Amino acid sequence: MRSRTIPALDTPCGRYLSYRQLIECGETQTRTGLPNLPREPDSYTALHDLAVNILDPMIEYFGMIELTYGFCSPELARRIPGRIAPALDQHVAHELNAKGKLICSRQGAAVDFVVADENMREVADWIVENTPFDRLYHYGEDRPVHVSYGPEQKRDYFDMVATATGKQIPRRRRM
Repeated sequence: MRSRTIPALDTPCGRYLSYRQLIECGETQTRTGLPNLPREPDSYTALHDLAVNILDPMIEYFGMIELTYGFCSPELARRIPGRIAPALDQHVAHELNAKGKLICSRQGAAVDFVVADENMREVADWIVENTPFDRLYHYGEDRPVHVSYGPEQKRDYFDMVATATGKQIPRRRRM
């Protein structure tokens, strides 16, 4: 059921996390102290769906995770130039632009995270085999994984590969 109101930040979002934990994470949010709050009730619902369908099962299997990047408001996105793609990466959830249109037409929500003392390839493979994810980006065995949950449930799995210039590009991984 879609949320019609905005919950308190400390309200549980799934079994193990709160909305605050999914919103107040990431180096730029921590450094700037920006409130980074979703304005749309549907963004909270998307975060809840991500927690219940992807994060809860993963935490039950691997133990607690460390969130490195969660929800990203348009205000926060302006402080992270060049390293993110708000129109594509689902960190903006269901937020709207100044014209009242979805910033990310993919909808859903995304987080980046690590699991202490785990090979992140194995974590990524477990997500692929056990959850209805939308998109997953693997950056390296000891780097955070990006995972999203959304209405398309495309199950797109990508390795991020460095080019000769050092830029990272996605390469589809066969499942």
